[in-house]
Amino acid sequence: MGEKRGMALVTGASSGMGRETAKRLAEQGFDVMVAARRMERLEELAAQHKNVTPRGVDLSNSQEVTAFCQYLSLLPKPVSVLVNSAGYSVRGALEDVPPDAVRRVFQVNLFSLIQITQACLPAMRKKRAGRIVNVSSMVGKFAFPMSGVYAATKHALEAVTDALRLEVAPFGIKVVAIRPGFVATEFNDAATRITGDLMSKTAPDYQLLYQTSGAAVGKLLLNATIPGPEPMADLILEAVLSENPKWVYSGGFLSQEMLGKRSELDEEGFSRFMGEITELGALRI
Repeated sequence: MGEKRGMALVTGASSGMGRETAKRLAEQGFDVMVAARRMERLEELAAQHKNVTPRGVDLSNSQEVTAFCQYLSLLPKPVSVLVNSAGYSVRGALEDVPPDAVRRVFQVNLFSLIQITQACLPAMRKKRAGRIVNVSSMVGKFAFPMSGVYAATKHALEAVTDALRLEVAPFGIKVVAIRPGFVATEFNDAATRITGDLMSKTAPDYQLLYQTSGAAVGKLLLNATIPGPEPMADLILEAVLSENPKWVYSGGFLSQEMLGKRSELDEEGFSRFMGEITELGALRI
C-alpha cells in the first residue's frame, strides 16, 4: 500500500470504471468511500480493502441524495478527492423516450452529481486543495442518434465541468473531465435492459431507423478490440495523482478518433459524417 492519503469518494463504484478506480485509490493509500445503489457489490469491495467504506445510495432518488449530502457535509475527515463516475444511458429515438425516463437519467447523470459536488466543495475550499474528476463521455461533445437524451446529460456535464474548473481554480481545486469511448463494462447491457425493447413499441415509421442505425453501429464495433474498464481507471488515477493534470483525458475505443473528427469538421460536415457512419443520412422511409 502507498503512503497514507486523504479521503476519496467514488460514485458508481459497484461496477466498471468506478469499481476499478476505487480499487486503485485504495491501493494508493486513500481512505475510499464507495457509493452506489447495489450495497452487496460495495460490501464485496470493502471486504477486499480495509480502507474502503461502502455507502448505499440510489442517485435517482433525490431524498436519498439529500440525506447522503448531509452526511458528507458532516464528515470528520472530509472528501478531498471526488470521482463522479455514476451514470447510465437510456436509448431510443427522442419521440419514444418517456418523460419519466428523461428525468431519471438527468437526475442520476447530472442533478445528483451537482448536489454531491456541492456537498464536497466547502471543505475543499477551506483547505485550498482538492480534486474533482467528472466521468463524461465522448458523446459529451456530439451525439449518436438514439442516444440524444444520454448525450444531453453529458453535454450538460461538460458545461458544468468547464465552468467549475475556472470557479474553483483560485482555491487550489483542480477539475478534470474524462471522456471514454466504447468500453467493455456492464454499462451497455444495463442500457439495453433499462431501455427495454423499444423496437416492439415504436411506431412502424421508426422500425427501419432502429434497424439501420443498430446494424451500422454494430459494423463499427465488429472485430474491434474494446478495452475493459482498467485503462480508463488508470487515466482517472492519473487525473487524481498528477500534480498538474490535463483538463481532459480521453480513451476507450473510438474516443480519440471521434473527438478528432468533431474538432476538425464544421457542424454540417460532422453531421454528414455521422449520417454516413450510422447510415441514416441517406435513409428515406
